[in-house]
Amino acid sequence: MTPAPSPQPRIAALDLARTLAVVGMVIYHFTFDLQMFGHVAPGTIQQPFWHYFARLVAGSFVFLAGVGLWLAHGRGIRWPAFWRRFLMVAGAAALVSFAGIWVTPGGFIWFGILHSIAAASLIGLAFLRLPAPVTLAFAALAFALPWVATDARFDSLWLIWLGLAETRPFMADYVPLLPWLAPFLAGIALGRIGSKSGLWARLTRATGPTFRKLTFPGRHSLVIYLLHQPIMVAGFLAYAWITR
Repeated sequence: MTPAPSPQPRIAALDLARTLAVVGMVIYHFTFDLQMFGHVAPGTIQQPFWHYFARLVAGSFVFLAGVGLWLAHGRGIRWPAFWRRFLMVAGAAALVSFAGIWVTPGGFIWFGILHSIAAASLIGLAFLRLPAPVTLAFAALAFALPWVATDARFDSLWLIWLGLAETRPFMADYVPLLPWLAPFLAGIALGRIGSKSGLWARLTRATGPTFRKLTFPGRHSLVIYLLHQPIMVAGFLAYAWITR
């Protein structure tokens, strides 16, 4: 029996990039909560800066997930590890959807960032053996389609996850497959390029305890994603109760 390929060692630079994305996510959601509890002017979070800041943060997570898929399975798909990770992300997505019914203004989160990453992970398996230029071409197509191929028939609740609807649904977190598959595929392409160029080997280095503390959020981004909003909302509620 051919042994399963070993996973790529952790890459400190990618852990640091995830940490920066986590920090950006917490900053955005903290500002969102400030508006929700009336501590900043209504419409603050809808201003252009915050609009694009949120997309930059989300794009960073999706891109890094694509890089991570290549690093974990580019030399051969380790199916048990893949399904464990997929079920973890998909289960977390379902939990977010359920929680959104009760605690999120805008109601049910039908297709947020975790849903998008889970779906992209399945699709991304088909690109692990393709040359980087081909994957980048599909990334460009995924980015362009929502601008040129929208149709009212995709406005249905059961099809909005594709991202081709003419009307954007009102959701607190909406990260449809298109165009968000684009940064995921770009991450796969960069993962392949990085392996062929020796980039990941150069970035995989032992780091000291201080650096490991700095990158702790990046190594536990899913747990932080699930817990940070309930903790912050609880803090705001406690503050409101104390100061009433």
